[in-house]
Amino acid sequence: MSENEAVLVTGAGATTPVGGDAAATWAALLAGKSGVRALAEEWAEELPVHVAAPLAQDPAAQMSRVEARKLDRVEQIALIAAREAWRDAGAPEADPVRVAVVIGTGTGGVLTTLGQDDVFERSGARKLSPHTVPMLMPNGPAAWVSMELGAKGGARTPVSACASGAEALAMGLDLIRAGRADVVVAGGVEACLHPFTLAAFAQMKALSPRSGDPESVSRPFDTARSGFVMGEGGCVLVLERAGFARARGARVLGTLAGAAVGSSAGHITASDTEGQVAAIELALRDAGLSPRDIGHVHAHATSTPSGDLAEAAAVRQAIGDHAPVSATKSMTGHMLGASGALGALSALLTLRDGIAPAVRNLDDLDPQVDLDIVRGENRTGRWDAALANSFGFGGHNVSLVLTADH
Repeated sequence: MSENEAVLVTGAGATTPVGGDAAATWAALLAGKSGVRALAEEWAEELPVHVAAPLAQDPAAQMSRVEARKLDRVEQIALIAAREAWRDAGAPEADPVRVAVVIGTGTGGVLTTLGQDDVFERSGARKLSPHTVPMLMPNGPAAWVSMELGAKGGARTPVSACASGAEALAMGLDLIRAGRADVVVAGGVEACLHPFTLAAFAQMKALSPRSGDPESVSRPFDTARSGFVMGEGGCVLVLERAGFARARGARVLGTLAGAAVGSSAGHITASDTEGQVAAIELALRDAGLSPRDIGHVHAHATSTPSGDLAEAAAVRQAIGDHAPVSATKSMTGHMLGASGALGALSALLTLRDGIAPAVRNLDDLDPQVDLDIVRGENRTGRWDAALANSFGFGGHNVSLVLTADH
């Protein structure tokens, strides 16, 4: 691949349970800070789970009241993260038809859907907000970001459960490689902390029922893991065609070197090692790298008993056990559709800074996890390439390969 065909990452924005922007989030991950909190709301008393990972900063407080009122929380998150990413990239000046937006989400504006349904049941049709439809539609985050930036190259919305944010980055990579865009603003967002969604995930035994110390509940790869902690957040990256970025003198965070999007076509919720191996191997092939080239892995690792083992086996089979593995959901909880984009950013910053975040709460490594999990303290080193995995209900398997700009 020539330099002009490479896809560079030139900007990043995030709002997460551990930080209100990308820099604060990364600092918190390196410090081992947890964003998991006890649910203090009255409605939480009746739920089988009592912890979650809400945003560290309210996105509505970062915009005007008029703007916030017409946006679902997931759309607010998208705008906050995208604005930061665009500023971080230096606000690239490009032909609007050569700028695209791809923002993935697992549930879209579900808070509006549930809230306005309550209004409808209680007070009737005439009391519904006139903003209901644009607030609940899953493509809302991408649409608002495209209008914010004047991006006319398309506003796309992958909806692939917990792999949505990673698939958005893969789609952005494809758009640039295909010559359809010079700049793509891509990432994932999620905001669904609500008694209905928490109860629904708890009913399928996906969430941890642990109580006590909230910060200790999310524990990927630990023998005491018992399910994931639901979080909310967003992460957006600015991708650019290398020739375009270099010509304008852009600062480069790294390269999105390869991606693979696959489907296990098996069980609707169960993890599938075979499908994950296929995604990892295809991503490596797409990047033109070998398994030994991967120096770091950011694992999907949600802290579920079976899911962590399936991924550990897949990583071991696809690339071996030589690369240090981080799992930042131990601190952020599982941000569902946003998690894949944040995983990619974490992998990218690991390469840039030469520091791999330690997995929090890993007191007793599961003996079936035959990998070099970063535990206790952060790992330092110089790595040229990283793998970031994202897997979602429905059999969605996405693997991304990122390389350093040393």
